[in-house]
Amino acid sequence: MTDATTHDAPETATGPAGMVRVWDPLVRIFHWGLVAAFTAAWLTADDWQIAHEVAGYTVAGLVAFRLVWGLAGSRHARFAGFLKGPGETLAYIGEMARGRERRYLGHNPAGAAMVVALLLTLSGTAFSGWLMADETRVAMLPDMPAIVAPAWADDDGDAHGARGDVEGALEEVHESLANLMLLLAALHVGGVVLASFRHHENLARAMVTGAKRAAGPGDIA
Repeated sequence: MTDATTHDAPETATGPAGMVRVWDPLVRIFHWGLVAAFTAAWLTADDWQIAHEVAGYTVAGLVAFRLVWGLAGSRHARFAGFLKGPGETLAYIGEMARGRERRYLGHNPAGAAMVVALLLTLSGTAFSGWLMADETRVAMLPDMPAIVAPAWADDDGDAHGARGDVEGALEEVHESLANLMLLLAALHVGGVVLASFRHHENLARAMVTGAKRAAGPGDIA
């Protein structure tokens, strides 16, 4: 008997010699499912509301799954296994700028920070979209402070237009978060390309097969 669980077991060899399994099937399904769902949501935002909402709910479901799997998933899927503090993350980015960063078998500190940024932005985008889908949900929002309300009043001092202004502000937030997601996605792809070039491995392919080159001297497993 052993206290080790399959989640904490070392990576096992798979396929060609020197390759190990890193990304479990659920992580890979989440990753590519999220790419597809967000792309669908973006493309249908203006012309196909039903499809847009379905894609948005899919994104929300995938994010919820990832949060759970980040606590109970396989070794490299768990947040505790790859999240680093600000100091270590900034130090790693500095090493990247000098071309001296070490290779990580799982997420490196910069990639881990990007995972958090993406999940937070996606959560905000999905939640704001959910509120916009039904005006009764906007009514669930807490009343704005009195100091803000006068700015929403009409010329006669009537604040009856405040709810419409809330909905308009919510739409701006939703669109801004969606645009931020595009920026983060571009940075993410750029980081993947850079790390693939620096460490001589195809990280996009690894997220399809789940396998990466085994950790070598100086690598962090």
